Amino acid sequence: MKRSILMQLRIERARIRLHAQVEKHKRVQHPAVIKQSMVLDDLINQFNREEAQIKKPIE
Repeated sequence: MKRSILMQLRIERARIRLHAQVEKHKRVQHPAVIKQSMVLDDLINQFNREEAQIKKPIE
């Protein structure tokens, strides 16, 4: 559970950075915005994989 909360905080921090990049560059097609979006996507995917493993029934 503690790991899940830490990951959620990392995701939220990445989301805040993404919004800041959009504000700074004024367009979502800017390379820095795209890069941060990819970072956020990777964190979300990692979180989902970990959550799926936790919830996976033991056979």
